[in-house]
Amino acid sequence: MNRTTLLACLLTAALLTACGGQPIQRKDGSSSVRSFSMKELAKGDVDTVIEIHQQEIIAILKTLTLKLYRRNPNEWRKSGLASADEATAALFKPLEHWHLEPQKNLPWETVLLEPWRADFAGDRVKTLMDGLLVMHMAAFNHQTEFYLLTEVDAQKLYNAARNTEAVVWKLSSARNAQGEPVLLSNGVDGNGVANLSFEREFGKLIGIQDTLARIVEDKSNRAIRFGVVNVASMVFLPI
Repeated sequence: MNRTTLLACLLTAALLTACGGQPIQRKDGSSSVRSFSMKELAKGDVDTVIEIHQQEIIAILKTLTLKLYRRNPNEWRKSGLASADEATAALFKPLEHWHLEPQKNLPWETVLLEPWRADFAGDRVKTLMDGLLVMHMAAFNHQTEFYLLTEVDAQKLYNAARNTEAVVWKLSSARNAQGEPVLLSNGVDGNGVANLSFEREFGKLIGIQDTLARIVEDKSNRAIRFGVVNVASMVFLPI
């Protein structure tokens, strides 16, 4: 079989695979369909799995940002933007050209400590979610596309999940001088019913990162070293 015939067979197989099965239709109208491109031929199954997991992580971070802005509207107003939706879109816009953006160089370990300071006057939600976004992207070596030779470190993915757990603890426990939450998240409505939507989204985020860490660990045959973050000192695990 010559190279031309082989390439034609590969393209046909890829197209048939892309056409098979029914796409998932989500509540927001989006679809799970992924358009085929020649770049797919340079990807292995695990590379596609990594990309899908990364996209889900980013989607959850966007959801959490919007929810935090809606619960804490004074924060997006500090940035001079018109709405919670606009503030959320502005925070994630750099992902379109992430490799060129200075945002990726933020010292996320320091940034994640900033929102809890009593004298902090900036947009606490932006600062918190900036730190989380940069940390999670760092766990993927700031890559947004993955190929057969792209290296992903399972330890970084695992550490990002543990660091996120520490941030969740801080979000739920941090109080100002008046004893009020620094940032509102989970709460109880007028009927005494608990709203745990933030807890569910963060749980999904941590679970996805842990699952991906296990997949990459199995692929690379490099064992993860288990660790925890001291939530009192908020000294994070390295990425």
